[in-house]
Amino acid sequence: MSKPSIYLASPLGFAESTRAFMQHLAAGLSAYVTVINPWDDQRFAAEFIALEAENDWSRRRGRLAEINAELGRANAASIDRADGLIAVLDGVDVDSGTAAEIGYAAAKGKFIAGLRTDFRLAGDNHGSLVNLQVEYFIASSGGQVVTTVEDLLAIARRFADSRAGRP
Repeated sequence: MSKPSIYLASPLGFAESTRAFMQHLAAGLSAYVTVINPWDDQRFAAEFIALEAENDWSRRRGRLAEINAELGRANAASIDRADGLIAVLDGVDVDSGTAAEIGYAAAKGKFIAGLRTDFRLAGDNHGSLVNLQVEYFIASSGGQVVTTVEDLLAIARRFADSRAGRP
């Protein structure tokens, strides 16, 4: 039986300083699940760089809008194909794209879990680790927000076991 798949929602691909952690996390998760990492989609990487030098602002803006729409469609399709979603919730506030992906996955009835290793307060009050709506969608899916990679890997293992019919 094949491993269940999870979509890895995170802003970690934007900065070189966080890409290694993203790869470390994906590698750990892959012991239990097939990881769908949207940052692995590099179809437009060279074009993004080339567009930085584009002097025709109208062409640049238009092409970037086309690329953005294609990436958005691809990410939605990846969430649709995935069995669940794991989200990295670090930062002063949850990344807006990650929050949107959580909401989309929740609307699709997907299992969702979150990782917050950031010690800064980001909840609406002391009753939540992150935005209350984000935390609600995670909890209502049967998942939870955890604060260590080890705890997240344990969730991934339990998720894989439950999908395989193992206790």
